[in-house]
Amino acid sequence: MYYVYILTNWSNKVLYTGVTNNLERRMYEHRNKLIPGFTEKYNVNKLVYCDSTIDVKTAIAREKQIKGWTRRKKIDLIESINPQWKDLSEN
Repeated sequence: MYYVYILTNWSNKVLYTGVTNNLERRMYEHRNKLIPGFTEKYNVNKLVYCDSTIDVKTAIAREKQIKGWTRRKKIDLIESINPQWKDLSEN
């Protein structure tokens, strides 16, 4: 499986879109700041959106599509499945 996901910080101000084949491992990496870069710098580690597919090309295309969207469109996507912006990785 491949996962397209959106993370935010504690105040829901920063949005980060990514793709992975192991969401549990990737969340561990984000939470423990094991990968230097944007998510480490802005403390982005709350999973607010996730979608899955069996095709890597589809996942990468979806990630690129979401990254090209406006902030408002990303917020609408998140709120369509997670209106309270709960951390989905806690389940």
